[in-house]
Amino acid sequence: MTTLTAGIRVIRDVLVEYIDIDYSLWLTWMLTPLLLSFLLPFVIILLFCTTAMILYVYKHREKLRGLSELDFWNRARKTVALLWDAHGWVWYGYEIEGLENLPDGGALIVYYHGTLPVDLYYFIARVYLMKNRLVQTVADRFLFNVPGWNIISEGIKVIPGTVNTCCQIVESGHLLAVSPGGVYEALFGDQSYPIMWKSRVGFAKVALQAKVPIIPMFTENVREAFRTMAPMKSLWLKLYNWTRLPIMPIYGGFPVKLVTHLGSPLLPSPNSTPQQLQKECAEAISALIEKHQRLPGCMMLAVADRLYRKPKLD
Repeated sequence: MTTLTAGIRVIRDVLVEYIDIDYSLWLTWMLTPLLLSFLLPFVIILLFCTTAMILYVYKHREKLRGLSELDFWNRARKTVALLWDAHGWVWYGYEIEGLENLPDGGALIVYYHGTLPVDLYYFIARVYLMKNRLVQTVADRFLFNVPGWNIISEGIKVIPGTVNTCCQIVESGHLLAVSPGGVYEALFGDQSYPIMWKSRVGFAKVALQAKVPIIPMFTENVREAFRTMAPMKSLWLKLYNWTRLPIMPIYGGFPVKLVTHLGSPLLPSPNSTPQQLQKECAEAISALIEKHQRLPGCMMLAVADRLYRKPKLD
């Protein structure tokens, strides 16, 4: 017993002399939010993996049961939509305003690209559950090399997107979502919410050629949910220009209030040029940002919006 007591005293003396317990606890307390901010984005990756597995299981199980392709894809999409919609409702209190602006026929939905476009995923899920319409999506080509993405793109109708392919989709009466800013806007935008489309006018060519309306879309606080590392941004920009890959650290997953706003349809004039239509659409999204977004964005206030949102006067 004496030996045991002596051993405990030695251990206690070592801990007291070489390790400051209070400091260690304080450091752990301080660093835990930082650690979580880099771990939370993996929740989205986990949701994507779960989505791929659900689609894969439905595709092969329902084929064995003899169901038609339309039937098993509808069942799979409903299951996946419920998964994403539940996450958006619980974590972000996700809402859509202006859903009545979606036409019954084909249309282009042009959206502002957040650091991670989680708002688009929740939007697709909510529209599918509420209106039984699948919003097809144009995505960056690098995604199609990611393991598991093929089954997602097949089930949820995600395409690389050419002008002709996009025209065929909207002319067939479908909804198609596209972000002219893409990965560039996602990685190198900031809390002032700039429109970063460069000279991309492909979506405008589609709208003019297919004679379909454009629905501007912006999600409030989308840049407060996930952010990129501000230091060494010039280095990340050089790497992006060299590789065209999103090589940049992302952190966040903060439970901010996300509200997607759909603006009034823009009906392209036959006399408009793609450049003029691009400018008109950018101005419409900028107007949505100015009306609905706190500028510059503040993560803490965006989290507070989950508890209380001050009514906005029209």
